[in-house]
Amino acid sequence: MIGRVDRRWAVLTAASGTVFIAAGAFWLSFTALADLAARSGIGTGQAWAWPLIVDGIIVVATVAVVALGGQRAAWYPWALLFGGALVSVTANAIHAVVAADEGVPRVLAASVAAVPPVVLLAITHLTVILTRSDSASESDPIAASHDEAAAPRSAPHPTATALPASSSQLPSPPVAEARGVQSPGPLNSASRTADGDRRARARAMSKSKKSNRQIARELGVHPSTVGRWLNEDDTATEARSRSALSPNEENDAEKS
Repeated sequence: MIGRVDRRWAVLTAASGTVFIAAGAFWLSFTALADLAARSGIGTGQAWAWPLIVDGIIVVATVAVVALGGQRAAWYPWALLFGGALVSVTANAIHAVVAADEGVPRVLAASVAAVPPVVLLAITHLTVILTRSDSASESDPIAASHDEAAAPRSAPHPTATALPASSSQLPSPPVAEARGVQSPGPLNSASRTADGDRRARARAMSKSKKSNRQIARELGVHPSTVGRWLNEDDTATEARSRSALSPNEENDAEKS
């Protein structure tokens, strides 16, 4: 936590310094370009707009380059950035050559005048990067805390219990489990009970001369299911009646 706070203060201090440096570079470039525009015939009341356009392109294009980093559309702000920087540097150098005293070498005057627009370009880019880095550092701990809160906690491992030393003390498994037959669970028993109730209702409604479609509509099943239930009940009833007959009566029933 302390390291994160120190890093944030360092980023804020660096960002504040870049803002002041960018403001100074912009002011030097602005005054030079405004004077050059006035010398070029632009009215005094409108000369301030020309440096604002040229240096404003540098600021806006730098922010767009950082925002669109890694995307195909980033080529356009890059083109604007290089074009604006080239125009600003060239215009500042021309103004220095035009306005410089006779004793000052032109190369020196142009070199000194080219520094503010170059610094403005670099410092604007640095300011945007520092701002994004600070935002990312603040969002990472929040995302990590959300991930920790959303992650399910693992169930505690059951402690191993001591087994009896003698095999005779072990509980014998149920007969159904020993034979590999699974005993019906509570859900299966409930479903079988509900199935039996519906079968009984279907049989009762069939005796009241209702069709399979009507029975299926009332019970919420398919008509074929109702037909299968009734056929199974008839088969079971016939089997029980045959088992109750004597062999002679069964032969007579088969002959008839």
